[in-house]
Amino acid sequence: MIEQNDIRILRIKHLDKQVGKLKAFVDISLGDFVVKGLRIIEGKKGLFLGMPQKISKDNRWYKVFYPKTIEATRILKEVVLGEFKKD
Repeated sequence: MIEQNDIRILRIKHLDKQVGKLKAFVDISLGDFVVKGLRIIEGKKGLFLGMPQKISKDNRWYKVFYPKTIEATRILKEVVLGEFKKD
Protein backbone atom coordinates (compact mmCIF):
# COMPACT_ATOMS: atom_id res chain seq x y z
CA MET A 1 0.00 0.00 0.00
CA ILE A 2 1.30 3.44 -0.87
CA GLU A 3 1.27 6.30 1.56
CA GLN A 4 1.38 10.03 0.94
CA ASN A 5 5.06 10.09 1.94
CA ASP A 6 5.88 7.61 -0.86
CA ILE A 7 4.73 10.00 -3.62
CA ARG A 8 6.95 12.85 -4.79
CA ILE A 9 5.95 15.36 -7.43
CA LEU A 10 8.85 15.72 -9.85
CA ARG A 11 7.23 18.14 -12.30
CA ILE A 12 3.91 19.82 -12.98
CA LYS A 13 3.80 21.26 -16.50
CA HIS A 14 0.95 23.78 -16.63
CA LEU A 15 -0.27 24.30 -20.17
CA ASP A 16 0.09 27.90 -21.34
CA LYS A 17 -2.67 27.45 -23.87
CA GLN A 18 -5.44 25.21 -22.66
CA VAL A 19 -5.99 22.16 -24.86
CA GLY A 20 -9.64 21.25 -24.33
CA LYS A 21 -10.09 20.44 -20.67
CA LEU A 22 -6.45 19.42 -20.12
CA LYS A 23 -4.82 21.62 -17.45
CA ALA A 24 -1.38 20.06 -16.85
CA PHE A 25 0.94 17.08 -17.20
CA VAL A 26 2.51 15.61 -14.06
CA ASP A 27 5.52 13.38 -13.42
CA ILE A 28 5.83 11.62 -10.05
CA SER A 29 8.14 9.22 -8.28
CA LEU A 30 7.02 6.26 -6.21
CA GLY A 31 10.04 5.12 -4.27
CA ASP A 32 12.67 4.22 -6.89
CA PHE A 33 10.20 4.37 -9.80
CA VAL A 34 9.26 7.34 -11.98
CA VAL A 35 5.84 7.66 -13.62
CA LYS A 36 5.52 10.23 -16.41
CA GLY A 37 2.45 11.51 -18.19
CA LEU A 38 -0.28 11.77 -15.57
CA ARG A 39 -2.82 14.38 -16.69
CA ILE A 40 -4.89 16.86 -14.72
CA ILE A 41 -8.21 17.37 -16.47
CA GLU A 42 -11.19 19.65 -15.78
CA GLY A 43 -14.29 17.46 -15.68
CA LYS A 44 -17.95 18.18 -15.05
CA LYS A 45 -17.48 17.52 -11.33
CA GLY A 46 -14.14 19.33 -11.01
CA LEU A 47 -10.52 18.30 -11.47
CA PHE A 48 -9.56 14.68 -11.90
CA LEU A 49 -6.36 12.77 -12.48
CA GLY A 50 -5.92 10.89 -15.76
CA MET A 51 -3.46 8.02 -15.88
CA PRO A 52 -0.73 7.71 -18.54
CA GLN A 53 -1.91 5.93 -21.68
CA LYS A 54 -0.40 4.50 -24.83
CA ILE A 55 -2.03 3.78 -28.16
CA SER A 56 -1.61 0.24 -29.43
CA LYS A 57 -1.44 -1.27 -32.90
CA ASP A 58 -5.20 -1.87 -32.80
CA ASN A 59 -5.66 1.92 -32.43
CA ARG A 60 -7.03 1.66 -28.87
CA TRP A 61 -5.76 3.51 -25.81
CA TYR A 62 -4.48 1.47 -22.85
CA LYS A 63 -3.42 2.69 -19.42
CA VAL A 64 0.25 1.96 -18.75
CA PHE A 65 0.03 2.84 -15.05
CA TYR A 66 -2.87 2.85 -12.63
CA PRO A 67 -3.50 2.36 -8.91
CA LYS A 68 -4.67 -1.11 -7.93
CA THR A 69 -7.01 -0.08 -5.12
CA ILE A 70 -9.53 2.68 -4.43
CA GLU A 71 -7.45 3.78 -1.44
CA ALA A 72 -4.30 4.10 -3.56
CA THR A 73 -6.29 6.11 -6.13
CA ARG A 74 -7.55 8.44 -3.40
CA ILE A 75 -4.05 9.02 -1.99
CA LEU A 76 -2.50 9.65 -5.41
CA LYS A 77 -5.29 12.08 -6.34
CA GLU A 78 -4.98 13.98 -3.03
CA VAL A 79 -1.22 14.42 -3.36
CA VAL A 80 -1.14 15.41 -7.04
CA LEU A 81 -4.18 17.67 -7.09
CA GLY A 82 -3.16 19.24 -3.78
CA GLU A 83 0.21 20.20 -5.22
CA PHE A 84 -1.40 21.42 -8.46
CA LYS A 85 -3.72 23.76 -6.55
CA LYS A 86 -0.73 25.29 -4.69
CA ASP A 87 0.79 26.59 -7.94
